Amino acid sequence: MSTATLDKGKGADRGPVDSAENSASHLITATFRIRRFNPEVSAEASWEDFRIEIDPKERVLDALHQIKWEVDGTLTFRRSCAHGICGSDAMRINGRNRLACKTLIKDINPDKPITVEAIKGLTVLKDLVVDMDPFFQAYRDVMPFLVTTGNEPTRERLQSAEDRERFDDTTKCILCAACTSSCPVFWNDGQYFGPAAIVNAHRFIFDSRDEAGEQRLEILNDKDGVWRCRTTFNCTDACPRGIEVTKAIQEVKRALITRRF
Repeated sequence: MSTATLDKGKGADRGPVDSAENSASHLITATFRIRRFNPEVSAEASWEDFRIEIDPKERVLDALHQIKWEVDGTLTFRRSCAHGICGSDAMRINGRNRLACKTLIKDINPDKPITVEAIKGLTVLKDLVVDMDPFFQAYRDVMPFLVTTGNEPTRERLQSAEDRERFDDTTKCILCAACTSSCPVFWNDGQYFGPAAIVNAHRFIFDSRDEAGEQRLEILNDKDGVWRCRTTFNCTDACPRGIEVTKAIQEVKRALITRRF
């Protein structure tokens, strides 16, 4: 295991001494232990430590930026909005699936090395980047769009507040894959649709405006569908949006049995 260190230094070009001391007084030295993988260099992954000075109120994503921009430019990870909306920076931080942009350093015990690695169950392409194609294929397979028949309406499709509330929770999904990649069934068998796909099917199955609920239920009635769920609640615990994923899966199972939705 190798270690890289970023030293801010105290040279004469820092600017006013008092200002520099004030700005540095709240910094801590934290160690980030990152699981590195580069198929062009080695077939095996390895851990590498990075010691940096950082404000504990900053996010893990800020630490990754600092490491990439100031220590090792080869560090590879995904991120886009950096505000918990795009879902692209899902990773395992201290053994739990989280969004790096929503995880504060002070909340994950910076007194010990903070481990960062790619999410499980999907092929690692490089460092913290995984192949999301199987995840998005499962999402596409459940028909995540409104299906209706008849002529195109000339006004919006009206829906009561009660009907909208029925599937409100599952509209919050940002497709980060944190739930799916926390599922032991998915780890062992990548053919399983996974929690995220079922959540997005739920969003339309229970939409009163949609007419393809039966079709989606038959898709999820497959051997790799909703019945593979073992109700471990890992998915609910991992969801950064607070979706009751396990509850949604159970509601889909109930709809398959009763054909009421």
